[in-house]
Amino acid sequence: MPKTQTSSQQWREEITALPAWLKRSIGKASELSTVQRIIKQRNIHTICEEGRCPNRGECYAQKTATFLLMGPTCTRSCAFCQVDKGHAPMPLDAEEPRKVAEAVSLLGLRYVVLTSVARDDIPDGGAGWFVQVMDAIRQTTPQTEIEVLTPDFWGGKGRQTSQKERVATVVAAKPVCYNHNIETVKRLQAPVRRGAKYERSLNVLRWVKELDPSIATKSGLMLGHGETEAEIIEAMQDLRAIGCDRLTLGQYMRPSLEHLPVQKYWTPEEFENLGQIARTMGFSQVRSGPLVRSSYHAGEKD
Repeated sequence: MPKTQTSSQQWREEITALPAWLKRSIGKASELSTVQRIIKQRNIHTICEEGRCPNRGECYAQKTATFLLMGPTCTRSCAFCQVDKGHAPMPLDAEEPRKVAEAVSLLGLRYVVLTSVARDDIPDGGAGWFVQVMDAIRQTTPQTEIEVLTPDFWGGKGRQTSQKERVATVVAAKPVCYNHNIETVKRLQAPVRRGAKYERSLNVLRWVKELDPSIATKSGLMLGHGETEAEIIEAMQDLRAIGCDRLTLGQYMRPSLEHLPVQKYWTPEEFENLGQIARTMGFSQVRSGPLVRSSYHAGEKD
């Protein structure tokens, strides 16, 4: 019991010590209820909730959400991520494509982001599932634009299909944007992204452009793991070298004491400076700020 009390007190102190620019209201209950009701009634998931996104109040008030496919349990164990992990994921829900399509229709979404946990237990890593959900949405609301934020579809050796073939499956369904996050700089990949590799993630984005240059590609980093400005710039250069069009930069916020501690809180001014550097490199869309996340204002065209 004393240990629990000490941990609770430590966590409260850590939250209280957050810089002012990272403290924002989650939003009014009346603004959240519509999206939450639609999601819960269908037993589907959003990364907004599973990842405890700090922007979910703003997005829910605008009746937008990023859908988390294939359940809430990930087969990876990234040290920064809030998503459930450490035990076997549930079988796929055969009704999920229909349920997500219904939710998109009820919310009147013109632009939707589909993401997922990593499902290394599925033969194709879930690539075909993304396509099924995209097809269901297009049947219900054909005017809705769809962005995907996929895992790397690695899954290990000895699979019937290669990593590139799985990426190609999703590319063939023609999302308007293909997002895959490198999450952090090259030096910090091992401690931050367990089970993922920097070059493997760059390959995902490289293949998308090779397979269909008309599809916009996007990636993002969470700052605060101990990276330097020079390393961030190097990562941005690596992304531009493979034709990545869009970039998000946000602040890592520790979900619990069990996750990696924050090494630095980057200031809004530093984010603005990094954003300007990214724009000079040629990224067509840049979102850079402490509370920016992968899907933040994703549907905006600038």
